[in-house]
Amino acid sequence: MKLFSCKTCGQTTYFDNRLCVRCGSTLGFLAEDVTLHALVPEGEGFWKVAPGEGLYRFCENAAHDVCNWLLPADSTHVFCKACRHNRIVPTTDPKGLERWRRIGAAQRHLFYSILRWNLPHPTREEDPTGGLVFDFLADEVDADGNVIQAAMTGHEDGLISLRAAEADDEVRESVRVSMDEPYRTLLGHFRHETGHFYWTQLIRDEATLEEARRLFGDEREDYAAALQRNYEQGPPPDWQERFISTYASCHPAEDFAECWAHFFHIVDTLETARAFGLNTDPKGHEELEAEVTFDPYRAPSAGRLVESWIPLSVAMNAIQRSMGQPDSYPFVLPPPVVEKLDFINRLVRQAGLPM
Repeated sequence: MKLFSCKTCGQTTYFDNRLCVRCGSTLGFLAEDVTLHALVPEGEGFWKVAPGEGLYRFCENAAHDVCNWLLPADSTHVFCKACRHNRIVPTTDPKGLERWRRIGAAQRHLFYSILRWNLPHPTREEDPTGGLVFDFLADEVDADGNVIQAAMTGHEDGLISLRAAEADDEVRESVRVSMDEPYRTLLGHFRHETGHFYWTQLIRDEATLEEARRLFGDEREDYAAALQRNYEQGPPPDWQERFISTYASCHPAEDFAECWAHFFHIVDTLETARAFGLNTDPKGHEELEAEVTFDPYRAPSAGRLVESWIPLSVAMNAIQRSMGQPDSYPFVLPPPVVEKLDFINRLVRQAGLPM
C-alpha cells in the first residue's frame, strides 16, 4: 500500500483516512487514479479535488461510514467501483454496521490491488452469469442469539460468499484455531476467494491452461472427494516441499487460490515497505539484506519479489515475536511455490497493466 499526502497542507495520509488530522480536510479515494485526495466542498453533496478539476460525490455507502471512495458527479452509479459488486450486506444495526465497516475496509484493500494491476472485474450488470459479486452472509441464530447454522465462506461462478460474523475477532480466531490454521483474516478471505474468480477470468487459452495444470494440477478433479480426503487423511507428508499451506495441497483449485492470495500479500506488503523506506541490513547476516528498490506491482518475476520478501518477512516475524505476537507471515516458500507465484505474476501482467 502506498502512502498518500494531503494536497492542502502536506500531511501524510493513509488509505482508510476520512479526514486530514492536521488541517481537517475531508479525504476521498478516487479509483481512476488510485489515490487518496483532499477535497474541497462544491455545493450540496459535491466535492472537488484539491487542487484539480472535476466534480465528485461520495459512494452511497459513505452515509453509513462504510466507504470513503468517490464517483464522478455525473456517474449513473450510486456505488463506487468496489461497493457496486455487493449484493447482500450486513444489517445496519450497530453490530451489523461494525461488521460491515471491517468487511468493507478489507474489500477496498483488495480492490486497491485489483486497480493497481488494472485487472478486469466485471459486475453482474456487465456479466450476468460470471461477474464478480459479494454476499456478506449472516449466521442463522435462535432467539437467544445462539448460532444454529453458521454461514459459509466460498466461491461459485463469480459469487463470493463471506461469513459476516468473521468480522468479529473472537469468531474468526475460534475458527482459525478449530481448523488448525496459522493465519486467518478478512483480507485473506477476499484475496483467496477472488483467486477462484480469476482462474475463470484469466486462464482461458489452451497454452495457459496447460501450464496451469502442470503447476497446480487438474482443476477438474472431484472437489468434494478431494476435500473429504483432506479432512480424513490430512495433507500429504511432503506438502511443505510443494505447497504454500496444507489447504493448498487438498485440490488444484485451492492451490491456485492460496498462491493467488499470497501473491497479493507479498506484493502489497512489499509496496508498503517501499513506501516507508524499510530495508534490512543486519550486520554479520548478509543473507538477510533486502531493500525494495522497485515497484512490486510491476515486478518482472516472482523471483525478484521473493528475493526481497524473505528477509523482510523474517524481520517482520522477529519484530512480532519481540512484541509477544504470532508471526505476521508463518509460511515458507519452497521452489515449486515460487514457480507458481511466477506463473501468477505473468498472468496478472498479461491481463492488466499499464495504466
